[in-house]
Amino acid sequence: MVEKNVPADVHVEHVQKRQFKYYNIVVIGAMCFASMGMGYSASIIGTTLAQPSFLHYFHLDTRPNALSLISTMNGLFQAGAFCGSIGINIVADRFGRKMSIIVPSLLVLISGACLAGSVNVGMFIAFRFFSGMGSWWLLGSVPVWMSEVAPPKNRGVLVDCHSAALLFGYCSASWIGAGFYFYHPVANNQWRAPLGFQCFPVFVVLCFMPWIPESPRWLLQNDHAEEAERVLRKLHDSDEAALELQQIRNQIAVDNTLENSWMSLVTKPSYRKRTFITIGLSVGIQMTGVLVINNYGPTIYASLGLSNSEQLLYQGGFNTLGFGCGILALFVVDRFSRPMLIAGGTAIVLATLVAEAALVASYPPIPGQSQDGLKGALAMIYLYIVFAELLLDGTQYIYFSEIWPNHLRAKGMTIAMATIALVNIMWLQVAPTAFARIGWKFYLCFFIPGYIFAVCAWIFFPDTRHLALEEIAAIFGDADEIYHAQDVTKLSVEASEKSDHREEV
Repeated sequence: MVEKNVPADVHVEHVQKRQFKYYNIVVIGAMCFASMGMGYSASIIGTTLAQPSFLHYFHLDTRPNALSLISTMNGLFQAGAFCGSIGINIVADRFGRKMSIIVPSLLVLISGACLAGSVNVGMFIAFRFFSGMGSWWLLGSVPVWMSEVAPPKNRGVLVDCHSAALLFGYCSASWIGAGFYFYHPVANNQWRAPLGFQCFPVFVVLCFMPWIPESPRWLLQNDHAEEAERVLRKLHDSDEAALELQQIRNQIAVDNTLENSWMSLVTKPSYRKRTFITIGLSVGIQMTGVLVINNYGPTIYASLGLSNSEQLLYQGGFNTLGFGCGILALFVVDRFSRPMLIAGGTAIVLATLVAEAALVASYPPIPGQSQDGLKGALAMIYLYIVFAELLLDGTQYIYFSEIWPNHLRAKGMTIAMATIALVNIMWLQVAPTAFARIGWKFYLCFFIPGYIFAVCAWIFFPDTRHLALEEIAAIFGDADEIYHAQDVTKLSVEASEKSDHREEV
């Protein structure tokens, strides 16, 4: 694990008392509805695919290409996710962090209504693309905003609210889907209502938007100093707000002299290191199989010999347990270093997958087979979600938003979300066929890459816990890019020269 190394002349001692005001908690809680909307939108397909009425309506129970269509439903969702990831940077940097949440919320709202009203499989697949676009855009934009309104001491737990709300969305999708499975209207269209419910959380956050503040860092970056000061004083303790205002303002003066192009993320060594860490974390977490297990939960339970109703109930239990552990993670995330949570969490969840594969291989679900093997396999799936949510899920979003400086944070989150989407296109596209053809052997694809990632994360990932966002550059070797008190004159000259150059251009 890379040690923290923040020079004394750039470190700022923040207040030791409580740094946030309760208003900070309220606005983060309101924004959690966007996170919940993302979780619900991404997860509802799991229970939808277990609805006989859905399969019958689109003839997925009789079509010879049914597996391909199901794969396309998930594959296009992730293709939309990739496109949505690009929007994070374009909109968040130009129009504000809030606007980068409003636009995808509208996408989820409209696509959710159209998915619920789909009249043919082509329409359903098309709007899965837009649903993925909006959902993944939210997945990256919300933690960027949260990290920039949270104080340093409590940033981990406050940004982890994003993950907890995602899990509540997963949990809600499971139980609403299960509830409608047992509802039998004459029209046999009970699959529509759960899809339509994804409109509710994003509608709520859109209603809250007039009262949710813009990121003070974005405001200062765009010369809205007075509004930034008002926002900080509403969010944080007055002494802390004054200290942060000065630190952010000074750091932005430095940032305005730095390169912020996409090419610089490759050509500059410290930015390149952040890029490699971001891509490595994005790929590594997906190598634990988290989205495959969540999206194809009913498929996995079916392979273990469970009935349709049992599949939905077990999926509901799985996501409810995940939500509970996501809440517990709020009390864990700031107690241990980020690399310890990432590397240790990856190793532990992969161990549960190893046990799962071994049990299914030893006790295949055939008539007369011992129920002990089935119970053990189900226990491993549940243990998987316990450790994944306690240690990994929320930590990744916190880390993505922490390691990038203010002027590159949206670009960094774009790289993270786009990478996750691309990896998931691969996994989710092949998963139905893999489970059908090779069964438990599909888990073997996760083990070696996942453990390699865990070792690399432990060795190479720096710890960012409890540092101000403006100080984290120092542990990447960019101490010269952090504001120093003696640099005031130099910064003013550089900023003036840069402004004059822009006017000439």
